[in-house]
This record gives sequence, C-alpha cells and structure tokens, in this order.
Amino acid sequence: MIPNQYSFERYLSAKKSVDDRALNRHVWERLRDSLPSRRPLQVLEVGAGIGTMLERMLDWGALQYADYTAIDSMAENMTAARKRLAQWGAQRGLQVSQPAPDDLLLEGQDIRISVHLLAIDVFDFIREHASSRRWDLLVAHAFLDLVDIPSALPQLVKLVRPGGLFYFTLNFDGATILQPEIDPQFDARVVSCYHRSMDERVVAGRPSGDSRSGRHLFGHLSRQSLRLLAAGASDWVVFAGAQGYPQDEGYFLHFILHTLHQQLGSHPDLDPTRFSAWIAERHAQVERGELVFVAHQLDLLAQSPGSDAPTLGS
Repeated sequence: MIPNQYSFERYLSAKKSVDDRALNRHVWERLRDSLPSRRPLQVLEVGAGIGTMLERMLDWGALQYADYTAIDSMAENMTAARKRLAQWGAQRGLQVSQPAPDDLLLEGQDIRISVHLLAIDVFDFIREHASSRRWDLLVAHAFLDLVDIPSALPQLVKLVRPGGLFYFTLNFDGATILQPEIDPQFDARVVSCYHRSMDERVVAGRPSGDSRSGRHLFGHLSRQSLRLLAAGASDWVVFAGAQGYPQDEGYFLHFILHTLHQQLGSHPDLDPTRFSAWIAERHAQVERGELVFVAHQLDLLAQSPGSDAPTLGS
C-alpha cells in the first residue's frame, strides 16, 4: 500500500537490508583485518542514524571491545537508536545496561561495547573535539555525499589518531536507474534534475552535496595525505522476487520516490502535472512489484599517516 505518511526512522530501518547487500565485502574485510588490537577500540560514527552500522559491525564480527561514539544531528534518531540497540542487544543475549542517559553498555562473552549516543551537529562536535586525535576509526556511512567534502574532510581528519582508519561507505557516484522505463527522455530529465539538486544543495548556509562524491573522494583523500587501503562499488540494487520485495524494501522504494517528489515538485525544468503523474506511476510500479531501483555508490577505506599506523592484524 502506498503510504499516506512517511517516517524517516522507518526508512532508515528499511534501508538496512538494502545496505547489507550493497556494502563492498572486499573493503569490509580489509577494514576488519586492519583494525588495531588495542582495547577498547575508540570508534566514532558521524551521521549514525538509528544505529544500524553498529549492529552490523557486531553481527559481522568487526568489533568486540570498543568505545563507540555515535553522533547525529537529529535527536529523534538518537532516541530511536538507544531503544533499537537495547532491544537488538537483548535479542542476541547480551546484557544491556544504561550507565548514563546518553549511554548504553552491551556486554556478553568476549564482547563489551560502550555506546555513547549524542544528538549534535557534526561541525559542532568537531569544534568541541578539535585536534583531539582520539579515535582509532571514523565511520561515515551514507553521509559524505550530504556535506561539502572539501571543507568537512580536513576537519574530520583532525579527530583521528596517527595511523587511524576512515571507513567511508555508500558514497553516491552519479548513477540513478529506475526500470522499467516510462518515457526515456522524461525519465532522464528527472534523474538529471535530481543529481543537479544534489550539487546545488545548501544546508544552514553551507554547500551540502555532490552527486559524484564517490569518484571525487579519491582526490579528496589524497589531498589530506590519507593512504587509500581499499575501494569498491556498493550499489543499491532493489527488485521484487517471487514473494515481492524483501523485508520492508517496498517502503524503502516508496520513500525514495516521495523524496524525489519533495525535492523536485517545483523544479522549473519539470512540468509539475507530468511529474506528479510520473511519480504516481512509479509508486504503482512498486505496488505491482515491477520497479527496479539501482544507485551507484562507492566504499573507501583509508588510513591516516603516522608512525603508529598498524600493520594488518596488529
């Protein structure tokens, strides 16, 4: 059923299975092999949403003993993350406690994760921790294409210790595909307008987007003297099988279409009546299990220079 209202929290939850398939496993394995053995590992995630990356890092065996700081500018995301992670930990037989209002402690056999959930703008957080160089790993999952990377990355680099790691995932890279075609020329115009809106986006007076952030990130990393350890494609690919779309991925698609409509509904290059009909037909394709959605993205793993850079498995 096409939703009457949309929930960003539900979208982030529905996106998890899409992200799980998309994340590049070569880059993931290189991350897991490159993590230092120090305990507890100091991890910072920016734009952490509702905590799905931490769930993944534990489920996929990347973390055992860590202090995990998760920040997001939306307080409701952090509230949802606190509740979700507590339930998630209990379902996996972990002991869950809340030593402070913003903290969770997840403990089990060979696992101890201290989680700090902070509702704060990333640039405010950076100002509070400028040049602390405290963290062993900085995670930005589906985040960097929402900011101005040339100005944001140098500030993020200052948070990570010499030899520390940067795991930058699902960086959009200039390709959005919706099948089947409705009108090839109009389809292409919609996608072009959407990509251009990313390039022109301004949030709080700052440039905040890049429709080709994935490919551009290679140069940005080099300019910050970060060593590239691994890179690979992490495309979203969503389609219906015999039983329909997996899990809640039909809602994920409806939310993507809703976002397109909100973003481009008054775009001067799109006839509003025609565009509304186009959006309605795309929603109908989801309901019929016909819509195939692909977004091209890249994952990159990089390392800060420094004398204490870990060797693999150290």
